Amino acid sequence: MPDLNFTVESAESVPFAAAPTLSLKLRVTNTQPDEKIHTIALRAQIQIEATRRRYSDAEKAKLLDLFGEPDRWSRTLRSMLWTHSSVVITAFTGGTIADLQIPCTFDFNVAATKYFHGVSEGDIPLNLLFSGTVFYALPDGTLQVAPIPWDKEARFRLPVQIWRKMMDEYYPNSAWLAIHRDVFERLYEFKVRNGIPSWEEALDRLLSGVEEVVGR
Repeated sequence: MPDLNFTVESAESVPFAAAPTLSLKLRVTNTQPDEKIHTIALRAQIQIEATRRRYSDAEKAKLLDLFGEPDRWSRTLRSMLWTHSSVVITAFTGGTIADLQIPCTFDFNVAATKYFHGVSEGDIPLNLLFSGTVFYALPDGTLQVAPIPWDKEARFRLPVQIWRKMMDEYYPNSAWLAIHRDVFERLYEFKVRNGIPSWEEALDRLLSGVEEVVGR
């Protein structure tokens, strides 16, 4: 019966994808090196292990929306689910490399986006928890099926600059923000009433007014 081990060797942005997508180079090895693996239907739950790194003062300020004031982080800072991904790995013997692709979003209503944006340098500690099904052959050629044990996992430190560079390529000098429709209508009315040509200028004018009031 196969005993599979998983290691993430590297990460890169998928070029020319329809949406921002990261690809993790996943090495899969079988401790039974002569055993023929026909197919693996692999699933991965990917967690951000936020407690496994240090944060600068600037990063702590950007992460207030997620974790609150730093003096509360002993209670609020914890691992979070980022996403799920799956891949079908074709036949191999001994070991192989597969691309585990992760669709990404730049929606700032999503906690993972807030976290990636808040971390300006270094690595993002990830933990991948694997499950799925492996199809393999006995020495006589008989096809067998076995589940992948729930204790199979792999840790990887994703350089945050890979994520930032990918988002800069897909959304140069821009960001996505979803707001309630009634708030949008008020903002749109303000923009039209004042003859403001762009959304950026409308928001900038509103923010400048607020800053002037606060600064008095």
